[in-house]
Amino acid sequence: MADKSMRVWNGRWDLGSLTRALAAVGIAVVLTGVMTAGMRHSAARAVSPARLAAAAATNTPDTNPPATTGSPSSHPAATSGAEKTSMDWKHFHKPSDTELQHKLTPEEYKVTQHEGTEAPFRNEYWDNHADGIYVDIVSGEPLFSSRDKFESGTGWPSFTKPLDASNVVTRTDNSLLMTRTEVRSKHADSHLGHVFEDGPAPTGLRYCMNSAAMRFIPVDSLETEGYGQYQVLFSKAGAKK
Repeated sequence: MADKSMRVWNGRWDLGSLTRALAAVGIAVVLTGVMTAGMRHSAARAVSPARLAAAAATNTPDTNPPATTGSPSSHPAATSGAEKTSMDWKHFHKPSDTELQHKLTPEEYKVTQHEGTEAPFRNEYWDNHADGIYVDIVSGEPLFSSRDKFESGTGWPSFTKPLDASNVVTRTDNSLLMTRTEVRSKHADSHLGHVFEDGPAPTGLRYCMNSAAMRFIPVDSLETEGYGQYQVLFSKAGAKK
């Protein structure tokens, strides 16, 4: 009986063939899940510049103070809050690729530098409900606020609009046999994610971001981290949830 089982196992469907087949099926399932969750019910199309401009216009001086200070370091977590107040984001100098590989985790590097996508529901901020802001993992430039974060059901952190539209740029992405609008940070040129037209009011947009591309600054750390100008977002409006 044992010999017969071995003959069958070592026949057409040997261990190597079976492993390769299972791997192919697994990859297909993962890709299908990622594409379905990322696109949700929206059509595969780029978001028009008019829609993006309208979303940026919903920010007011009270909810979108100009980001004029930042970190002199390529990795914001590496410097003190006092040092972070002396840098103009427009003068940020992006480190070399070698430096980035050293400073970032493998996933942070893959996502931000090579347009990677982290797994849904298994990333740091998809279910984060704390008040604070999200900054670029490379430059520290302010990107999004918890005030604009919502539950999208996709497994990635999602926002209706940027915190400071001047720190976010978009471009057409034709990869994966579809047309989407990619979102990148202005000064670090980090890949952040994509924006879709299936979000809630007031913009109707869903900025679907990768947690690995961002660092979260809780509201009680804004001042010491060099982002004190954004405390007005939370002191005036109170807790979001």
